[in-house]
This record gives sequence, C-alpha cells and structure tokens, in this order.
Amino acid sequence: MSSARNDRPHNDLADSARRAAVFALVILGIGVVSIGVWKLRLVVALLFLAFVLASAMRPGIESLAQRGIPRGAGVALHYLAVVGLIALFAWLVVPRALGQVETALGVSSVPTSAGDLTHAARNSTGVQHEILVALQKRLRETPSASKLVRPGLEIGKKAFEILIGIFFVFATAAYWIFERDRAIGFVCSLIPRPKRKVVRDTWILIDLKLGAFVRGQLLLVAIVGVVLSLAFWAIGEPYWILLGAFAGVVEIVPVIGPLAAGGVAVDVGLTVSTTVAILAAAVVLGVRLLEDYLVVPRVLGDAVGLTPLVVLVSVTSVGILFGGFAVILAIPIAACVSTLVDVVIRNRDPAEEEVPTVLFSSSDSEG
Repeated sequence: MSSARNDRPHNDLADSARRAAVFALVILGIGVVSIGVWKLRLVVALLFLAFVLASAMRPGIESLAQRGIPRGAGVALHYLAVVGLIALFAWLVVPRALGQVETALGVSSVPTSAGDLTHAARNSTGVQHEILVALQKRLRETPSASKLVRPGLEIGKKAFEILIGIFFVFATAAYWIFERDRAIGFVCSLIPRPKRKVVRDTWILIDLKLGAFVRGQLLLVAIVGVVLSLAFWAIGEPYWILLGAFAGVVEIVPVIGPLAAGGVAVDVGLTVSTTVAILAAAVVLGVRLLEDYLVVPRVLGDAVGLTPLVVLVSVTSVGILFGGFAVILAIPIAACVSTLVDVVIRNRDPAEEEVPTVLFSSSDSEG
C-alpha cells in the first residue's frame, strides 16, 4: 500500500505535465493559425466575399433548378445578368457622365494631347484653370520613357492582380454553390451527433442572412442612385447623374458612404448657390430618412439583426484591422459573429429564428 501512495504523486505530476503540454500545443496551434490567417488576410477576405456572393445567388439558382434549369446554367445566367447590368449602365449613364465631366472642365472635349491641354489651360478660368494647369505641370515633370517602364510594369502588375482577384471571387462563388452542402456534411461528421443539427441549422441561417443582406443592399444601391439622380436634377444640382451614381455606389460602404455622398452633393451645390446646397442637403437627408424608416424595413427587414452602434463599431474595427477594402465586409462579418453569439452563448435555436427573405421565399432559399 505504501508503494501505491508513493506512485500517486508521480502519476499526478505526469498528468499535470501532460495537460500542460496539451494546453501549450493548443495555444501554439491557435497562434500559428492566427498568424497564417493574418498573413493570408487578403485571400481570406476574397474567400469570404465569394461565400457572401454565393449566398446571394443561391436562392435564385435553386429557384431555377426547381424549374428544370441545371445549377451550372443557373450560375451562368446570374453572371450574364451581372454583365448585362454593367453594360446597360455603361450605355445609359457613362456617356452622359462623360458629358458632365466635359462640362465641369468647361471644354468641348477632354484634352488628349499636350497641345490641346495647353490651349485649354490658356482659355480657362477659376477652378477649371487650376486643374488644367496642375495637370499640365505634372505632364512637364513626367520622366522619360525609359524611366516609366518600371512604374508601368508595376501598374500593369497591380491591374493583373485585381483581375485575378475578381476571377477568384466569381469562380469560388460558383464552386461554393455546389460544394456548400458537402462542406456542411463534412464538418458535421467531425462533431458529436447530438450537435450536428444545431451546427447545420446555424450554418444555413448565416447563409440566409448574408444572402438577404446582399440582395437587399443591391436593391438599395439602385433605388438610392435613381432617386437621388432625379432629385438632384429637379433642384438644379450640377452633374446630377454623376452625384446620383456616386451616392448609389457608395451605399455599399456602411456609415461612411452616405456621409461622403451628402458632403459631395453639398459641396457641388455651393458652386451654384447656397440655396442649391441647402436643397441638396435636404434631399440627401430626406432620402436617407425614407431609406431608414420605410425602404430598409420593407426590403431588408431584420436581415442581419444589428443595431446602428454595432454596425458603427464593426465598420471602424474592420477598417482599422484589414484596411479600406474590407469595410464592405464589416456587416456580413458582424452578422456571422452575432448569429454565433445567439446560438452558442444565448442558447437560441437557429431553426426557430425567422428566415429573412429578399426577392425569394425561404423555401427557395433552403432548397
């Protein structure tokens, strides 16, 4: 019996050492993974963006599949629709926007050579004169062609990287349409059976929230762009189509975007008169109030379930940590975290949560 008592402290010490070693390995693993994710944060951000895009397209693709159209063809139709909308925008808006840019410069056409630029600078006044003279000065300071080779290659490389990033997002989104359910099944196979349903339901709920948010946000971009363009035209705001398009596009940037659109509209209005500037501010404020209290509740509803304070903190935190590009992902990231908190900490059943619907019914979304 005495030998058993002597062995007990040794066993306790061995168990403590083993637990400490396991704990250290877990902490080390978490640190390594965190460093890896941080180093690859751009890839992670693009991957998450692809998942969000796929969640927005999935209900439409599933709806088409129920009507006999293969999912691959459904993905292609969605991408063709995106290309078509971009082409329509370029056909309807871009020529008029270029005309307004030429009007802003006060020249019949944008200068395309050094001689045209010199002539335009000599015959210009005010802000236009300052812009053209500054541009002319920059051109005079331009280095020789041999010195431009390397910067040109850098610009080309950056443009190529952007194109690769766009291709990566759209390709990954297309693959994720087919692979999501398989991924859910694989993850669920790694966890205890009683928790599998909760994990699956939570994953589906997050997917539904992200999809509803993206579709609703795109609707808001179109509505804000059209309404503000027409309102700016009605009050005599210069370059109304440029300002309206800008306000619509920056709608995807939470908090900062609408503020920037309002500030630009007021500044441009001041070039005409104080009255136009005040009217521009009133128009932007009015559209914003209508959006917050009428359009958003009907279009987005409680798609992500985030308070304005949470949105503001999320936008600021994501912008500081990951840079300006990731700001557009702030609300989707916050929505994922909020849903996980509800399920894991608050013990809410994801299957009983109200499924957000934008353009598509919940049955289509879950198909």
